[in-house]
Amino acid sequence: MASSTITGVGSGFDTIGIVKALVDAEKAPKQSQITAQQKDTTIQLSAVGTVKASLETYRAAIAKLNSVSSFNGLTASSTDEKISKVTIDDKASSGKYALDVTQLATSSKITSKVFEGGASASVNSSEQDQTLTISQSGDSYDVKIPAGATMQQTRDAINTQLQSKGISANVLTDANGSRLVIGSQTTGKGTDITISGDSELATGYSAGKPPVNAEYTIDDIAMESSSNKITSAISGVTLELLDTKSSTITVASNTDTLKTSVQSFVTAYNALLTSINTQTKVTATGDAATTTSGALTGDASMRQLVNGLRGELLQNSGTSSVGNLAQMGISTDQKTGLLTLDDTKWKAAVATPNGAIEIAKVFTGDTGLITRMTKATESYVGSSGLLATRATDLNTKLTDLTTQQADLDRRMESMKTTLTAKYTAMDGLIAKINASSSSIMTTLNSLNNPKSD
Repeated sequence: MASSTITGVGSGFDTIGIVKALVDAEKAPKQSQITAQQKDTTIQLSAVGTVKASLETYRAAIAKLNSVSSFNGLTASSTDEKISKVTIDDKASSGKYALDVTQLATSSKITSKVFEGGASASVNSSEQDQTLTISQSGDSYDVKIPAGATMQQTRDAINTQLQSKGISANVLTDANGSRLVIGSQTTGKGTDITISGDSELATGYSAGKPPVNAEYTIDDIAMESSSNKITSAISGVTLELLDTKSSTITVASNTDTLKTSVQSFVTAYNALLTSINTQTKVTATGDAATTTSGALTGDASMRQLVNGLRGELLQNSGTSSVGNLAQMGISTDQKTGLLTLDDTKWKAAVATPNGAIEIAKVFTGDTGLITRMTKATESYVGSSGLLATRATDLNTKLTDLTTQQADLDRRMESMKTTLTAKYTAMDGLIAKINASSSSIMTTLNSLNNPKSD
């Protein structure tokens, strides 16, 4: 099908096409600028978001590693965890200990006299409120027992008021009736519970066996503790006594766990740096026309971030004899900045005296690498961080470009309307001129060719 052209009535020209060509020519430079800026800004916004997500992932990964258990080059074990459990902190050192528990620490427990009627039995038969005073280790607590209060209501009152103090109550029922039992979570000699006051519960109760300390030996050295959880017997070691039997506690090197944590750090760091490299790299082809740049190539904030990370890698740890990463076999690729762990150098570092402990010190603690890395990246994350601010600026730019596009469209529409009106008027004028010309020519032709009689 042949194309058709709407021409001016008078001029015969494609006025619509002329107007469109003029508008397009006027619009093209600014439109090209807006389109290019929108594309670049959108790509940059996506790149900033990618780096921000990668950085947050990195910080979360190293935060999980920043604990004694992750980088501790030691592990603790018990030959029988039904007798004793063991945990360690960064003050622990290698050793083997014979543990013999002869007595567990106990807590105080008193039992009221029997009340008939089960949990609903009244423990205050008077018409007046009574007071039950519960005392332990020099502290006394008054519990109000309202007139007609049941054993269950009294139990609930004690638990509500004193559970935070380590004191709780319960009801025991058998064929003879019900008893209120008051016990304590606090163990050890001298922690006896006593009750007094004008409450009916304060008479006829049984105090039970007095609480005692835990008694045990470590390597045949007699020791005693008011608690079954012992934190001071062996430096850096916490013991939990569970039964009165013998077991062996061992604190020894655990290089596998240590290496796994170090490798996890290397992997997390490399993932972050790869993300940054992807957004900042330049792909050179030898031809300037085909050489491509990443969305954030030359970005000052990216350079600052990478330099900050590398600076922490190069900084020596003042608390460790290992000092730096290179001594434990971690090296940096000069082109990519990525880290690698050399097995031979690693094994040599671990084999040195206290090597595992010293390696752990490089990463953990207030001055360790993980803490420093966290501080070095702090300003880049969060809703007010540098990357979030950068993303906000880019979004603002996109909004401005959208406004510019709308303004340009309005101006071009106005220009189209104006030009259309002008060309329509011109075409009308030409039509009038053509009509007048035709009339004149007709008249002239008539004069030149008079009719014969």
